[in-house]
Amino acid sequence: MSAAVLSVVTMIAPVIPALALLLSVVRVIIGPSLPDRVLALDLLTVSAMGFVGTIAIRTGLTLYLDIAIAPALLGFLATVGFARYILSRQMPVRGSGREGQQ
Repeated sequence: MSAAVLSVVTMIAPVIPALALLLSVVRVIIGPSLPDRVLALDLLTVSAMGFVGTIAIRTGLTLYLDIAIAPALLGFLATVGFARYILSRQMPVRGSGREGQQ
């Protein structure tokens, strides 16, 4: 009984991250601002990890979990890089000697 339930659940489970992937791609395309697009890219990487994780559970191959680590690391680094870029565009650079000048 439990093997049949697990089989059905692992067939249905990849649909949720796939839907999240689709919605995050839509947000990347129509996102009104750059921070919205950065968050959508972060959601895209997390959804890809979830999708690969559900495939790993379905097939029983732990190799897929190693594959899921790569988008996780790249997504984290990309999010940090975009966040620093956004902050550099919004805030003046300190120490440039222009803060007190008018």
